[in-house]
Amino acid sequence: MKTFAKIRFYYGAATISFIAAGIMVPLMMIFPKRKSNILHYWNKSIIFFLGGKIISHGTRDNSVDMFVANHQGIIDIVSLEADSNSNIRWVAKKQLFDAPWFGYLLKLPKMIEVDRENKAGLVKLLRDTKETVQGEVKRIISIFPEGTRTDKQALLAFKGGTRIIAEKFELTIQPIVITNSKKLLNEHNKTAHNATVHITYLEPFKVSKHNKGWYDELRLTMQKCIDSEYTEHKRER
Repeated sequence: MKTFAKIRFYYGAATISFIAAGIMVPLMMIFPKRKSNILHYWNKSIIFFLGGKIISHGTRDNSVDMFVANHQGIIDIVSLEADSNSNIRWVAKKQLFDAPWFGYLLKLPKMIEVDRENKAGLVKLLRDTKETVQGEVKRIISIFPEGTRTDKQALLAFKGGTRIIAEKFELTIQPIVITNSKKLLNEHNKTAHNATVHITYLEPFKVSKHNKGWYDELRLTMQKCIDSEYTEHKRER
C-alpha cells in the first residue's frame, strides 16, 4: 500500500505540473481577461484528477481584503482557488516567480512577489497591497503567515510582513483553516491518497492599530480550530 501511495504522489505531482504549465499558463496567455476563471476551473480539475473533493465549513466572505491561512503544501493553494471563483492575489516568494515557465503562473495573474533577501521587498509589498485593496478591480490578498510549509500540527510563528501590511491599511481579514490536504498529496513524505480537503472559514474581523494583541489572537484562534479538527474528526493539518 505504501508503494502505491508513493506512485500516486508522483502521478499527482505530474498532473499538477502538466495542468499548471501545460494548460493554465497557455490559456492565460491566450485569454488574459479570463485568468481568474481559468485558475478556478483548472484547480478544481486538479482536485478531481487527484481523487479528492472539497468540503467547506462556514461562509467564505469575498468582501474581505485578505485571506490568512495555514500552509501544508501546494494543495492548500489549489483548494482555495477551486472552492470559489474569488479573484485571489497570492503573496509568494521571489524564487517562485523566477522559476522557468512555471513562474508565469504567478506573473500572468500579477500575484504579489516578495523578495525576502532585499530590504526594499517590504516597500514593494506595501505598494502592492495598496494597489490591491484600493484598485478598481476587487482582488483578495491571500497569504500564509507562517511563511513556509510545515507538516506539524502546531502553527509556526507568524512572520511580520502580514502584520505590517494589515495594520498599515487596517485590512479586513478572514482566517482560514485547511485540514486533510496533505493526505491528498503529502509533499513531506511523498505519498498520496483519495481524500477530502476541509476548508473552515472563520469569522472575518477588521484590524485595528490600537489592538496590539490582534496578531497573537489570530494565531490562537486558528490553532484552536486546528486542534478541534484533529480532536473531533482526526483531520490533520
